[in-house]
Amino acid sequence: MKKKFLLLLLAASAFSYASKAQDTVKTTADAPLVLYGSVDTYYKDDLSGHGNNIPTSFASDNNSISIGMIDLGLKKTVGNASFVGELSFGPRNDQSVPTSGYHIQNLYVSYNLTSKLSATAGYMSTFIGYEVISPTGNFNYSTSYLFTNGPFQNAGFKLTYAFSDKVSLMAGIFNDEWNAYTSEHDVSTFGVQLTITPVKNWTAYLNVATGPTSGTELDLTTAYQITTAFKLGLNAATFSPSHYGGGFSGVALYPQLAVSKVVTLGLREEYFKAKTVDAGSTYVLAGPLPGGSVIGSTLTANIKAGPLTFIPEVRLDKVNKQEYSAFTNSSLAPTTSASQFVLAAVYAF
Repeated sequence: MKKKFLLLLLAASAFSYASKAQDTVKTTADAPLVLYGSVDTYYKDDLSGHGNNIPTSFASDNNSISIGMIDLGLKKTVGNASFVGELSFGPRNDQSVPTSGYHIQNLYVSYNLTSKLSATAGYMSTFIGYEVISPTGNFNYSTSYLFTNGPFQNAGFKLTYAFSDKVSLMAGIFNDEWNAYTSEHDVSTFGVQLTITPVKNWTAYLNVATGPTSGTELDLTTAYQITTAFKLGLNAATFSPSHYGGGFSGVALYPQLAVSKVVTLGLREEYFKAKTVDAGSTYVLAGPLPGGSVIGSTLTANIKAGPLTFIPEVRLDKVNKQEYSAFTNSSLAPTTSASQFVLAAVYAF
């Protein structure tokens, strides 16, 4: 009952502000409509000789020149109102949702209720984690275990209040299921994000998403541009599902060094642990078997040629014990390690 009352109150507030805005904001055809997006392609060679040996998201083809996806976005702001619509097609898109074809990455509307308070409703890229679906938003082309096992998107309603240019707070209510346009049963996931910018070029996000269906994830994401050439990022998270135990915890470090105006080198060093599950649990992780842990080391270069970025990458993952490993070698025999080479090209516009 309290949840329904909260939703009604938020909706009434937004309608009240929007009604007043009709008298003050004129929608004009001249307001700029911004088009943005990306196209990506890649080649991957897994030393095992088969794909999906490292079970993180995307780039699953092996010994093949393959496509990622085309991502097309539109956004527009008139007065205090704005919208974002983003649609994608391709294998990378298909692996971000259970069904293939096309996928809406973002579809939401926003309104600035005051100079400090904004409201947003719709289907949005998740506020949790360091990495995203679009290859233009990541330095590495392959993705982390933390990204693969966390949410990609959340549908819901959120309010964001800026206390100052250094501190803001988002609070929202979201559908019970992640990565779905509609809820399975109800709107029961609550999310909070505290954003802090302690000094120039350093921002930290403290995130919580919790619900009786979705489970609970606690997440810290931060990045600091220490010098013009050196950047350091970090993502740490722990997740517990609602039933049967399981979940994960982990941390990933992202140091990056610009060695010239067009070449930047970066390392992703990740530790990821799969929590043990209760007997009879159907909970499945992408990564080591329950109780095991993996260290993933990914060395990546970004080579810029205008809007085109070439991304050569070498990755080595190692599980702590054979009994927890899902990796196999070229003979499909179990092994504790897996490695791959990727060469990708990403065009952003």
